[in-house]
Amino acid sequence: MAKIALVPPQPPAVDPNDERYWDPRDLEAEMRRQLEVCHGCRMCVGYCGTFPDVFARVDRDIETRGATGAELLDDAAFARATELCWQCKLCYVKCPYTADEKHEWSVDIPRLLLREKAHRARRNGVTLQDRVLGEPQLLGQITAGPMARVANLVNANRLVRKTMSAVAGIAAGFPIPPFGETSLPSWIAKHEALPQAGTRGTVALFATCLADYNFPRIGASAVRVLERNGWAVVRPEQTCCGMPNLDGGDIDAARAKARANVASLVREVAQGRTIVALQPTCGYTIRKEWPELLGTEDAHAVAAATLDVMELLERHRRDRTLDKDFAKGLGKIAYHASCHLRAQKIGYPAVRVLGALPDTEVEVVEHCSAVDGTWGMKTQHYESGRRYAQKLARGIEQAEPAQVVTDCALSARRIEAETGRAPLHPVEALAAAYGITPDVR
Repeated sequence: MAKIALVPPQPPAVDPNDERYWDPRDLEAEMRRQLEVCHGCRMCVGYCGTFPDVFARVDRDIETRGATGAELLDDAAFARATELCWQCKLCYVKCPYTADEKHEWSVDIPRLLLREKAHRARRNGVTLQDRVLGEPQLLGQITAGPMARVANLVNANRLVRKTMSAVAGIAAGFPIPPFGETSLPSWIAKHEALPQAGTRGTVALFATCLADYNFPRIGASAVRVLERNGWAVVRPEQTCCGMPNLDGGDIDAARAKARANVASLVREVAQGRTIVALQPTCGYTIRKEWPELLGTEDAHAVAAATLDVMELLERHRRDRTLDKDFAKGLGKIAYHASCHLRAQKIGYPAVRVLGALPDTEVEVVEHCSAVDGTWGMKTQHYESGRRYAQKLARGIEQAEPAQVVTDCALSARRIEAETGRAPLHPVEALAAAYGITPDVR
């Protein structure tokens, strides 16, 4: 059998607006080509279940079917590879064969597997499980606020959770984020800004569904910390970033959300405002996915104007303009380096900011929580995700911290379930160091 050429005849199709993106034969050839590269390298074998499964299949085909590499992998193998991938993006970050590294092989496994999932979703329809998990903002809008206490009690009921697992495929064991008794948009509308807010300018908050409806304290802490450092904060009209839809292969729904968000946020960019994202997954989606989904100048402008909240504060620390009038230090911190922050290739801004606090030591724990959007919440993946997350749990316990910190609110749920320690978002930790206690829950 002919060996697969590792150099693609043309750049891989990554734009859903390109007809070639939806060509099944092009996808099939690209799946085999890139997985051939991975089989020969094997650096990422321990990252997730995708690589061990692919390597075992190729090795079997070489030993028993006369294959020279990945040329006999079929649709079932492609689908299995995709379902075992939780889209942490770390294989892309570490891969030496990517376009970012100027390599002619142009390997991008996360985008390739996202494309494979999109093909199946278009061919077979989006599953009920992915439709339910793909609309977190709708449930948050309905439930956060006066209904939150009742909803949280219901979600804590074991029988209800078993029913959710059977009907919607949401794992009974996964600690679903609670709903806030006050939504962040409601809090922002009523709060009084600090006197110094606006002396430096205005930023636009992309709060994310989790900060808007589940953990409004993260959003309120961000507002107060930014105001403390001279920024006025506005929250423009927005909806979910669309990553949960991408997880389910629903390109059309993700594109619609990207289009609505960009139309709102580009008006802020036109006024010279920075877009401040509160969750790494949303920041990654804005910067990396919206330009591909839309392919417009506005999408690229919004992406270029977006910073993670701690990235902005790190710029102040670096420029020596960060307010350092802290009320207290935080002792030993175990900082979980979330995958989607690492995928943005901006380093660990929270580590540098929190490390500047008095009486504070930060130890970085570089292990994945295996949640990454919706994957770890799914019934069929929950136990596998827990196994992969044990390195993270052990790393945190070995640090013996006074406090755990993570930028990712979903990783925080996994960490709390596995260690019994309730993590803070770094901007919450910074607010605590300032002595700020936002009046929201």
